[in-house]
Amino acid sequence: MASLMETLIEVLEKENLEYKNLLELSIKKTSVIVSDDVKALAQITDEEQFIVSRINHLDNQRNEAVNDIANVLNKDVTKLKIAELISMLAARPQEQAKLASVFDELRRNVRAVKQINEQNRELIESALEMVQFNMQIIQSMNKAPETANYNRGACSTGDVIGTVNKAFDAKQ
Repeated sequence: MASLMETLIEVLEKENLEYKNLLELSIKKTSVIVSDDVKALAQITDEEQFIVSRINHLDNQRNEAVNDIANVLNKDVTKLKIAELISMLAARPQEQAKLASVFDELRRNVRAVKQINEQNRELIESALEMVQFNMQIIQSMNKAPETANYNRGACSTGDVIGTVNKAFDAKQ
């Protein structure tokens, strides 16, 4: 049982370290989003994907450790929570304190990552709304009312108010 707890604590420490790395990247991502640096954003996203894959691997290891502990304790694995394991370790205060410390720090880091990611999502949505607004302005320029200018044949010239034809003429 002691080795299973050590394994669980070890996995939680590694997972916590990965969440710290993810938190640092998320904070860096905020400034990149604000500065509108798409290349740096793509690089950070790639790094995040790499960290998330390591977190998923560690999460599987954590689930295996909890399953093993549940089997030893003859408990239902779906109902066994780490907080319950912490309270069960009252006879081993060192392991209890270490597990509680790692678990609390992991929860704080997960909450911080979630909060920063929510903030980044809102920033990205705002940037997308601005791009959409600009696209609507550009599209509305093509739909502006035509002038009442006529040529010699009494036909409308079809000039649009407020636009200048700046087309590139490759024949020149």
